Amino acid sequence: MARADESGSRTRHERRAPRPLTAAALEELALRYVSRFATTRAKLLTFLRRKVRERGWADGEAPVQFEALADRLCSLGYVDDAAFAVAKAGSLSRRGYGPGRVEQALRQAGVDEDDGSEARQLASSEAVEAALRFARRRRLGPWAPAQPDPAARQKALAAMIRAGHGFGLSREIVSAAPGAELCADGLAEYVVVKDP
Repeated sequence: MARADESGSRTRHERRAPRPLTAAALEELALRYVSRFATTRAKLLTFLRRKVRERGWADGEAPVQFEALADRLCSLGYVDDAAFAVAKAGSLSRRGYGPGRVEQALRQAGVDEDDGSEARQLASSEAVEAALRFARRRRLGPWAPAQPDPAARQKALAAMIRAGHGFGLSREIVSAAPGAELCADGLAEYVVVKDP
């Protein structure tokens, strides 16, 4: 319940309920969102629906035009699923994540097959380098300080698979002796490329 001090004004901890959204306010929110965040059409729709659910709709019986607003922002180039997918794939690959993790991130962002095809190819082409970056960062395989026991090796293998790398490639890297030299060309045979 709202408290008022003796003068009848609100206390500093009380917040007013936000006003319900109108079509113009919803468009303003959408523009602010796409100007601040790299996003996809699906994520934009989720954001808009959540805002209307939280604040309500002031335009009475008029239906909320989520799809039309998202389509318009896409046609203006403010939202580009393909560009988002390529940027996301590049970012994850540079951080050492594999094609499986890239695929998961694209699905979660609502990127469809067509818009994500270039990103998937990028992740597959950089799979070995990403796996080596991940192993170097986590000090696995050739970068391990000492030969791990079987339990530690299994734990390292599980970490690489969770990071989106294939089993064969992960096993080869984790099984390498500390200080061993790994050649990216020799590991390329372990990369599984899925047909689009």
